[in-house]
Amino acid sequence: MPNSVDLGPKLEAIVADLVKSGRYHSKSEVLREGVRLVQEREKRLASMDTAIAESAEDASAGRLKPAEEVFGRLEAKYEAMAKAKAR
Repeated sequence: MPNSVDLGPKLEAIVADLVKSGRYHSKSEVLREGVRLVQEREKRLASMDTAIAESAEDASAGRLKPAEEVFGRLEAKYEAMAKAKAR
C-alpha cells in the first residue's frame, strides 16, 4: 500500500542527503527508521508515565520515605566509597 508523504523542503533535503551518503538505500528506508525511533521514544515515554503514576499513587497512599533519611543513607554510602577508593 504506497503512501505519499510531503516532508517539506528541509526534511526532504535531509532524507536525500542520507540516501546520497549511502547510509540508507532509499527514502522509504529512512522513513521506516524514523518511525521505529518514534516507536521506541513512545515506549519510553509510556514507561515514564507509568512510573510517575505509580509514584503518585504511592505518595497518595503515604508510602514515602523522608528525604533526610534517603539523602543521609546516600551520603554515608558515597563517603564510604570515597574513603575506600582513597586507600
